[in-house]
Amino acid sequence: MSSLAAHATPVDADLPEVRRISNDDLRWALAEGWKDFIAKRGDLIFAGLLYPVIFLVAALVTFNAPLLPLFFPLVAGLSIAGPALAAGFYELARRREEGSDASWWHFFDPLRGRSRTPLLTLAVGLLALFAGWLIVAYAIYGATFGAQAAYDASLGTQMGANFAEFGSRLFTTREGWALIAFGNLAGGVFAVVTLVCAVVAFPMVVDKPVDAGVALRTSWKAVRRNPREVAGWGVRVALLLLLGLIPLAIGLAVVLPWLGYATWHLYTRLVVR
Repeated sequence: MSSLAAHATPVDADLPEVRRISNDDLRWALAEGWKDFIAKRGDLIFAGLLYPVIFLVAALVTFNAPLLPLFFPLVAGLSIAGPALAAGFYELARRREEGSDASWWHFFDPLRGRSRTPLLTLAVGLLALFAGWLIVAYAIYGATFGAQAAYDASLGTQMGANFAEFGSRLFTTREGWALIAFGNLAGGVFAVVTLVCAVVAFPMVVDKPVDAGVALRTSWKAVRRNPREVAGWGVRVALLLLLGLIPLAIGLAVVLPWLGYATWHLYTRLVVR
């Protein structure tokens, strides 16, 4: 028995070393991310504006269909896709860090080079997570509003005209508050899963020739080593995204690129490269 123990290998022995970080590192990552954004904002304004456009499309789709109850889950769930969409920002931050050319066209390098396969694998995983969130959100709506949910579905395109009515039911009835409570609880679970899986995995596949599995395991290892600090990062991300939604998600054109750059710098503090 002792012989077996002596030859036992830790399950994460093949993974990169992970550092312990502090709140100072979180502040540093955000500060460095802001410097990157200021340096590149003119080149990549089109990428930042993509997020408000997605928000407006979501509004148009859901306001004029029986999918209105999915408006908030759809908008909130866009943060699940954020790490995949930010791959270009990780690449620019990496190139700027090493003093290489960081022109805007390098934003697309992760989709052309060795990072493409693991990046697409991770992105498919996030897409499945996003779909799961929408299914759970609609199930919660059906469970709380019950027969009213079936009635809403029968309204078809008239649902857009009943937005005020839906809002009134949401904030003035017991069922509405139950929907808010259970919806936010479920959304929090999906957000935590996304954070745990993506905080290191996406920047790592941009940085290193590793597969998606190694990147995911390294991300989990980093979270286990720094649970309080990663939770603090998640709170900062959530608050900045909330600010970015005001007004009409225009602020996301600044917040999401900033967070993309900042996440790269957090990765460099978490993982020994």
